[in-house]
Amino acid sequence: MEGYGDDVAGRSFHHGRFVQRLRTAAAGTPGVTAREGTVRRLLNDKGVDWSEGEPVSGVQYKSADGELRTARAHLTIVCDGMYSQFRKQLADPDMAHPSFFVGLLLKGVSLPFPNHGHVVLAKPSPILFYPISSKEVRCLVDVPGPKLPADLPAYLRTHVAPEVPSELRAAFLEATEGAVRTMQNKQCTSKPLHQPGALLLGDAFNMRHPLTGGGMTVALSDTRLLCEMLRPLPDFEDAVATAGRTAEFYTARKPLSATINTLANALYKVFCATGDPAQEEMRSACFDYLSLGGIYAAGPISLLSGLNPSPSVLVMHFFMVALYGVGRLLLPRPTLRGLWMSLALLVSASRIILPILWNEGPRAVFFPGLAPKPLKGIKSVEKSMSRSVSARSLGYGA
Repeated sequence: MEGYGDDVAGRSFHHGRFVQRLRTAAAGTPGVTAREGTVRRLLNDKGVDWSEGEPVSGVQYKSADGELRTARAHLTIVCDGMYSQFRKQLADPDMAHPSFFVGLLLKGVSLPFPNHGHVVLAKPSPILFYPISSKEVRCLVDVPGPKLPADLPAYLRTHVAPEVPSELRAAFLEATEGAVRTMQNKQCTSKPLHQPGALLLGDAFNMRHPLTGGGMTVALSDTRLLCEMLRPLPDFEDAVATAGRTAEFYTARKPLSATINTLANALYKVFCATGDPAQEEMRSACFDYLSLGGIYAAGPISLLSGLNPSPSVLVMHFFMVALYGVGRLLLPRPTLRGLWMSLALLVSASRIILPILWNEGPRAVFFPGLAPKPLKGIKSVEKSMSRSVSARSLGYGA
């Protein structure tokens, strides 16, 4: 990629095999004991059901043989995915369900640009194509709305197929007769509750529209950052010190996660056809801006890949797209319609990106050093822990 080393390149993985190999690598690390089971509840320091305000000291889980067991730890990392059952206990989430992805497998076809993913700016929303083998192409159709059509195959044939490029249309129609898989897309911005002894991570904490495939980028970046922030601690026995580091982690992760989140959610809104002329101008301007190549493509791609975790650069490119669209409307000579559409385009661009940045938290995104420190809640738990320890001491003394 232009401006970066020769070792910088995109990679794609079969999700299941990739995750299993990550687990195998983690299990083979010295000091790691891997146990398979389904977590039922969080536990407090007394080994019973945890409640807010108490330190988390482990979990109860159902093992593979069906027995209920416990695992105790000074720090419990909760990462139970997009359908997390512990999300509301450890964060205040703002959840949205913008659309569904409908997955089809196209056989015996090749894409116009080999070894590249393709985005079709269809109506009403984008269609993705990417190769998964030499003769197979995965197609993801974005279906906007909180519910799927009652007759999904008929919807795909009637409304989506005409939007598919002609060289892929026959294979697409054939694929609608076979297995059709669906997944609801979710967007989630959460405010952590900073419960000592526990930390929420991954899709359980934060999700963005999967259009740009940024979920694994954020997850791996968060994992690396968390390890770096916890490494200076001698151990995790001091719950308050550990909670202080995990609280700081949520602020330190913001530049990269907010960049990926904002780009994904904003691009999705730009690429969706709404029928609004200003929105259509923004959509066309975005496509043509990226087609210019050079810094106009390298900048957004560096943001998309997480190589340049800079929200300010993202905002700059986003409004450069808008200004590029304004320039096209006003040249070679301004007209009343051009002036009106230019104003409408700038308003449309602002309505897309500003609410997303507001949900992410402007101060934490652009000025993380000025973000409020969540010490009040941690100190109150410290006092509670002190009273609990004193009570136990008196009991033992008696």
